[in-house]
Amino acid sequence: MGKYLGQHFLINKDKLREIVETLELKSGDAVIEIGPGHGELTDELRIKNNELRIIAIEKDKKLADSLKEKFSGNKNIKIIHADVLKILPSIIHNSSFIIRGYKIVGNIPYYITGYLLRILGELENKPLLIVLTVQKEVAERICGAPPKMNLLAASVQFWAEPKIVDYISKRDFQPRPKVDSAIIKLTPKPSTLNVKPYYRLIKILFKQPRKTILNNLINADLCGFERRLTQIDRKVDRKEKIKEKLDKLGINPNARPQDLSIQQIKKLVLIY
Repeated sequence: MGKYLGQHFLINKDKLREIVETLELKSGDAVIEIGPGHGELTDELRIKNNELRIIAIEKDKKLADSLKEKFSGNKNIKIIHADVLKILPSIIHNSSFIIRGYKIVGNIPYYITGYLLRILGELENKPLLIVLTVQKEVAERICGAPPKMNLLAASVQFWAEPKIVDYISKRDFQPRPKVDSAIIKLTPKPSTLNVKPYYRLIKILFKQPRKTILNNLINADLCGFERRLTQIDRKVDRKEKIKEKLDKLGINPNARPQDLSIQQIKKLVLIY
C-alpha cells in the first residue's frame, strides 16, 4: 500500500505465523484479509492450508494488480481492489467463497482502526473470529476494564470479547512506524440488547469521563431516562430519582464511567 495510505508491512515471519495460528483455521474456512499489501500474510495463510478460501481486499491499485499476478494460479485466492470500509458488508453478503462461517484478518492502518471496528460491530452476519494487528495503545484501550473502562472498550466489548495475543515491535515493520503494535483477537458474541440505546448511553457516559455517572446522566439533555422520569412525575427531583435507580442496580452514583463494567452498562440501558 502506498505510503500515503498509512500502511506498514509486517515482515517478521514468526509474527505472521502467530497471526495465522490465532485464526484457528479449519478445513474449508473462508478468510477475508484486509490490506494484504505485498501478500506476506496471504502467503502464510496459503502455506498453512492450500484449500483455504481467501478474499484479500487491497485499496492500492498497484499492489492489488501485483497480488493478482502473484496468486493468479490459485483459484482459492481472490484479490479485490477496493476500499474495505465501503464494500465489506456487501462482500460478506454476496461472496460465493463464504459457504458457512468466515474469519477476518488484517494488518490495519492506524487511521482506519476506529471506523473499521464500528463497521465490524454493525455487521449482521458477523465473522466467527477477527484477528487484527493494531497500534499497541489502541489494543490496550479496546481491552480496557474497570477502573480503565473507556468509550472504545465499551463500544467493542458490546459485541466481541477482546484479547491481546502478543505485541509486535515497530522494528518488525517496513517502513518502520513510530509506535509498537499488538495482535488482538476479537471473538464476536451474541447480544439481545438493542444496539442504538446502548451506544447512545455510552456516548453520554464517556463524553465527560471525569464527571460522576450521576452527573453525566443528569446533564444529558436528550437522556431518555431523564425524559421518562419527567413524564412520570414532573415534581420529582431528577437527581434523587436517578440516584435511586442507580442504587437499586448496585451502581455507585458517585463513581466515574471508567469504573463501570460492561454488564453494569447493559443494566443501565434497561432503565433508559
